[in-house]
Amino acid sequence: MKVKKSLANRRGIYLLPNLLTTAGLFAGFYAVVASMQGHFENAAIAIFIAMIMDGLDGRMARMTNTQSDFGAEYDSMADMVSFGIAPSLVVYNWALTDIGKFGWLASFVYVIGAALRLARFNTQVGTADKRYFQGLASPSAAAVLAGLVWLGVEYQWDAKPWGIYIGILTLVTGLLMVSNFRYSSFKEVDWKGKIPFIGVLIIVLVFIFIAMDPPSVLFGGFALYALSGPVMTLWRIKDIKEERRQRKRTEPVDTEVQDNDSSDTEEDGVDKKS
Repeated sequence: MKVKKSLANRRGIYLLPNLLTTAGLFAGFYAVVASMQGHFENAAIAIFIAMIMDGLDGRMARMTNTQSDFGAEYDSMADMVSFGIAPSLVVYNWALTDIGKFGWLASFVYVIGAALRLARFNTQVGTADKRYFQGLASPSAAAVLAGLVWLGVEYQWDAKPWGIYIGILTLVTGLLMVSNFRYSSFKEVDWKGKIPFIGVLIIVLVFIFIAMDPPSVLFGGFALYALSGPVMTLWRIKDIKEERRQRKRTEPVDTEVQDNDSSDTEEDGVDKKS
């Protein structure tokens, strides 16, 4: 009976976190369909819903101790659809269809940037500095494009004449994802700790501002975050270079220590034999 239960656990998948991942994937797919039908506001909102689902599935898996390799891979594939393919097609259908090859090439650069960003993140999970993201995270990049589309629809902009500039923004956003600019991950914030009473008021004011004009606040906030990477990296360029120098200095020392340890063990073995 125990063997059957263990086999069932291996073959099955955890329901709750993967259900949230599926909801985010559905939202990303719906955004593509909505943009093809001309419902760009619904498409942009769907991408933001996918962001919420993406933030919840990982936290839910950690809270319920239901992390799995399958869930990590599934989440990465869902992110590729929701934050890679969906934003590029939404912004293409909204503003880039009339500018020829540059329009779909800019969208493709964004897609490949999201794919490379996700692949690099997956390979650096155990080694990267958790305080920072290397390159703009794909959900934040998607929020920039989705926020722009939502803002344009809200204020009834005619996006076609501005297609070349929107294409450049799409291109730059895709390149930021594969850049080496540092972005704060906010993981050093102690979300379980206590904060002053004024902090609660600030959080309430943030929600009020978002409720007053969601597209303007969301687009402005994520656009500033996208710009913070280059600014932060250039501001701390000396510190970053110093960190790299220290790493280069410590790497040869580590190899020498290992060589010395191995030679010591060999000498000990010879002494024991003698």
